[in-house]
Amino acid sequence: MIRHRNRAVARTRPDNRSRRTVLALMALAIGAMITHVALADESQDQVIRAHGYSFYGDLSYPADYTHFNYVNPDAPKGGEISIYAPGTFDSMNPYARKGRAGTLSWMVYESLLGDMPAGGGPAPADAYGESYGLLAESLEYDPGKTWVIFHMRPEARFADGTPVTAHDVVFSHNLFLEQGLPSYAQAVSRRVTGAEALDDHTVKFTFAEGISRRSLIDQVGGTPVFPRKWYEETGARLDESRLEAAPGSAPYQVASYDVNRRIVYERNPDYWGWDLPINQGRHNFDTIRVEYFADDSAAFEAFKAGEYTFRNETNSKKWATGYNFPAVNAGHVKLEELPDGTPPTPNGIVFNLGRDALKDKRVRQAIALAYNFEWTNESLQYGLFKQRQSFVQDTPLQATGVPQGPELELLQSLGDVVPPELLSDPAVTAHTSKPDRLNDRRNLRRAMKLLDDAGWTVDDDGKRRNADGRLLSIDFPIPSSGSATLGAVVDSFVSNLQLMGIDARFEKVDPSQYTLRERDRDYDLVFDSYTTFLGAGTGLMQRYGSTEAEFSLFNPAGLASPLVDAIIEAALNAETREEEDTALTALDRALRHEFFMVPVWYNDSNWVAYWDMYEHPETLPPYALGVLDFWWFNADKAEALKASGALR
Repeated sequence: MIRHRNRAVARTRPDNRSRRTVLALMALAIGAMITHVALADESQDQVIRAHGYSFYGDLSYPADYTHFNYVNPDAPKGGEISIYAPGTFDSMNPYARKGRAGTLSWMVYESLLGDMPAGGGPAPADAYGESYGLLAESLEYDPGKTWVIFHMRPEARFADGTPVTAHDVVFSHNLFLEQGLPSYAQAVSRRVTGAEALDDHTVKFTFAEGISRRSLIDQVGGTPVFPRKWYEETGARLDESRLEAAPGSAPYQVASYDVNRRIVYERNPDYWGWDLPINQGRHNFDTIRVEYFADDSAAFEAFKAGEYTFRNETNSKKWATGYNFPAVNAGHVKLEELPDGTPPTPNGIVFNLGRDALKDKRVRQAIALAYNFEWTNESLQYGLFKQRQSFVQDTPLQATGVPQGPELELLQSLGDVVPPELLSDPAVTAHTSKPDRLNDRRNLRRAMKLLDDAGWTVDDDGKRRNADGRLLSIDFPIPSSGSATLGAVVDSFVSNLQLMGIDARFEKVDPSQYTLRERDRDYDLVFDSYTTFLGAGTGLMQRYGSTEAEFSLFNPAGLASPLVDAIIEAALNAETREEEDTALTALDRALRHEFFMVPVWYNDSNWVAYWDMYEHPETLPPYALGVLDFWWFNADKAEALKASGALR
């Protein structure tokens, strides 16, 4: 999986909670729509030809679909939507290894198979694990998925008018292998053995033998396609920070930017793909404007003043108390709590497992007991959140109780990598605390005993040291652009650590410096997130696997567990959906057992506030809020706001 995100603190998503991957609880696809065509020689395998792809071969939309079910195909085009981004940016290249890429800078590129804008995951947003042709009009592959051929749309063009060809696809694939993130390049190069342009509009990929067939076709089908000609003429590198953006082929392109202040994306009237069914009812705004602010408080004041017009609220204090201002009371700003069908992002306080002291699970368990969810939720977050327990919270894959039936059989089949307690103990759940005071004495006593047992005893100065006299120190940086509520949560957590005798401190760090520290894993604890999962894919190895654990940006804890690796392999090799679900439930159980993160809070709704000139379908799809995708602008409402003096 290609990493598309600037990390933010509580949730990271351009329009629907920061989930670089849109996931599902899923109703599985309606029916098989793929036509199987036998080769002339009946003894040979069949070749599967289709207008889209899903691993099990079932697609919800037929080849002659006219639009996705949840969009308004008659949505008007026009107007502007503006959002905000925290901190700064110094690059318009979202794939560079250094620098802070501008928000939505990846939105200007397309892939063979379509997805949602802003890195929101595969389209459609009402079916999991399915994708449909975008740059490619069709694909074919053998039943063993040892190769795939994409047949591209000859009418596809980059924004500068240059045709999008199979040669650009091969160039882009190789560019990621040569100059992309090491964890991505290593994972893909082991699995994709060849990329070949058969002609200008036909491209073939071949895959390695003896590996899972997961995330092969959808991996190469989802890779952004860049213009080879532009890179060759400019000499630009994919891994270099730069402000000049390569032209893409997507509906929106960069219109202007003012470093650290704003970016404007403009809908391309000459976009080649307006008539495609995959685009009907989508990409409706003429412009998308991103306004940058140093911190969330400044951003909120700007929203109240109408400097930007849509806000996805993640701060419970603001949602509970902040939206009592004149524009709301006059009905000019609309507030909605919209359903969110995706599992919550597994975010929380992540341990750096590369630190010697944190390799001992007892130390991690003790540190976790300093987090008082109940007090935090009631005192700092207005009781609006629930406590997360699972990596697939509130889904059928969430592990509960002791393993039974097929899950138990799977775990038993894995041998010595499975610790006995995983077979006999209930799934790990978050501890409970008393809400009436921050320092729950019962939990602090438990924590201090764990630290004593781990060899970190209290010295004469009240600080914990080991037998070598080394101080137990914890460094917890957070970005200065984060919300005041997050700062208060971390501050209260650190104060409890200090009560245990731990030399704990947190510091607010400039956003650019914070990004560097994240990349270098220069922290003991960090507020970060992993991605949830409702299907098996080799991206699981990038996020949770051992191979790239030492340097993968997707794995901030540096988790490297033979147990987790074995379960992921079982999931990747599942032959039925039932086997896959069993393995993913076991994976949730194992991740919670490894205890590399303190789970925090989650919200099962989207809190949105917007100046009342935007509309959306009455029934939203389960797996995307879709603000930048399928909402639209109401010109009459916009004029009424201006006429009233509410907006300039």
